[in-house]
Amino acid sequence: MSEKIKITRTTNPKERADFSHLGFGQIFTDHMFIMDYTEGKGWHDPRVVPYGPLSFDPSCMIFHYGQAIFEGLKAYKTDDGRVLLFRPEKNMERTNISNDRLCIPPIDVDFGIEAIKTLVSIDKDWIPHEKETSLYIRPFIIATDPYIGVRPSNTYMFIIILSPSGSYYKEGINPVNIYVEDKYVRAVRGGIGFAKTPGNYAASLKSQMEAKEKGFTQVLWLDGVHRKYIDEVGTMNVFFVIDNEVITPELNGCILAGITRASTIELLRDKGYKVTEREIAIQEVFGAHAAGKLNEAFGAGTAAVISPIGGLTWGDKSIVINNNEIGKISKLTYDTITGIQSGRLEDKYNWTVEVV
Repeated sequence: MSEKIKITRTTNPKERADFSHLGFGQIFTDHMFIMDYTEGKGWHDPRVVPYGPLSFDPSCMIFHYGQAIFEGLKAYKTDDGRVLLFRPEKNMERTNISNDRLCIPPIDVDFGIEAIKTLVSIDKDWIPHEKETSLYIRPFIIATDPYIGVRPSNTYMFIIILSPSGSYYKEGINPVNIYVEDKYVRAVRGGIGFAKTPGNYAASLKSQMEAKEKGFTQVLWLDGVHRKYIDEVGTMNVFFVIDNEVITPELNGCILAGITRASTIELLRDKGYKVTEREIAIQEVFGAHAAGKLNEAFGAGTAAVISPIGGLTWGDKSIVINNNEIGKISKLTYDTITGIQSGRLEDKYNWTVEVV
């Protein structure tokens, strides 16, 4: 795309938040990026404008048929003042995988990265540098036709917003307690489980709320057909270390191809660990624990990066993993990835992109 991004700066900048007490996704910066799509014209009118409400017709198709996708990535400020993105090309490539499944026109990957870099550069003063903080970046696309009828929209809006954020879970890097869901179903093969689309998360809310009422941090989803094979945690891909082998569910069309997941696999294999992507049953995990072979478990995702799992409850069975402490592989992965993201460690994998 050759069209230049038009920039309109706010005349009423917000008061800066207290970066030492950040939650997640609660505060937003001064600006946002918007670009429109019109059938026959393509993507057009890319612009950075002051952050604020958007106005849509009540018949706007996103409200009625849920045709939308989103992404999540982060920007980090290094000790020497540079601003780094972590593998943004992977987010834009995954955007188009989701777009294809939801019948949304693709975004040029390079232009998408340029849009992210432009917006982050304008609002770079919002990037926190306290421990376990970052600038969360949320690109998303919504269908905007004012039309009541089931068909793909002819118009769309691509938007990027930014949010200075702390840890996704209140536990931070401390282990979380997970409930194994065996009642509700989130996704099945042939559906939209692999796409990053709001409908997947809407489908998970009932289970998540019930688990929270029972004192659990998150839900571990099982496959929708047999209810025995592990898919993913609600906001993370999941890894189990059994007899020193790192095992994660294979990409089967039901789970998200996580960028942190892929980075974890590449990193651990490079460190000499055996990492296997395969079908794994919940019974195998509990059986490994009973045999003393379940060394540790952890989730991997953009929001939390790495989140150790200290306990699992499945029906009337509960297990404590690694004495409810972070394991050596979880810690190695977290320290290495966050070290690369923040510029504290050498990026020998070429994962980071500097924002000019």
